Amino acid sequence: MSAVALPHDVHGSGPHRVIVLHGWFGDRRAFAKVVPYLDGGAFTYAFADYRGYGQARDLSGEHTIAEIAGDVLALADKLGWDDFSMVGHSMGGSVIQRVMLDAPGRVRRLVGVNPVPASGVPFDEQGWALFTGAADEPGNRRAIIDFTTGGRLPAAWLDEMTAYSVGNSNVEAFRAYLHAWAHTDFHTEVVGNSTPVLVVAGGQDPALSADVMRATWLQWYPNAELTVLADAGHYPMEETPLALVAVIEKFLRS
Repeated sequence: MSAVALPHDVHGSGPHRVIVLHGWFGDRRAFAKVVPYLDGGAFTYAFADYRGYGQARDLSGEHTIAEIAGDVLALADKLGWDDFSMVGHSMGGSVIQRVMLDAPGRVRRLVGVNPVPASGVPFDEQGWALFTGAADEPGNRRAIIDFTTGGRLPAAWLDEMTAYSVGNSNVEAFRAYLHAWAHTDFHTEVVGNSTPVLVVAGGQDPALSADVMRATWLQWYPNAELTVLADAGHYPMEETPLALVAVIEKFLRS
């Protein structure tokens, strides 16, 4: 299937261009709380929707990591961006690495926010049942959000995030992307890659934790650094947006 330039929003007009990719539960609006605080004089940010999400909800596809990467590069070409940095949340963390590999020399820096490693994510039987059931059961989605934010956030926020997830994606895409981010393993391709990398981990996320990042990303990328946001779980853009903007833009400027 041919690559397509994904629906997107552009914020800022600065010389350092950055493509931002959402996670499994979100669309490009997942970063809405950080947008007002971005430095639009230094950076230009493009926020994209994957096939099956947001404005691309009805766009058919294979729903693989490689397909998203191809669509992201089509977007970069449409924007006229020869080089750019990338920010990827959760599932988007896998995609930004695939883009880097598929477009040598074009990606300046990577920022993974609670990112899926290039090895995918292992599950036990109970966890896999919970996650696979999330495509059809909003209650499973709510339980996952609650678990990955440390079981400490208000019920009203959990309900809001669940409704947002159900409303922003189609079930077929949501189901297929789980298998994509959990089971796609290309970590041998990234070992030793010299691209500068920032990994942001939420201190309250027991799933994609700081320890997971140390065992994967920091082992494979010689120029990787880790920042832990102690008061965030899996969704720092929702939980600690100001702190997230600060650490991302400090790294991109360095």
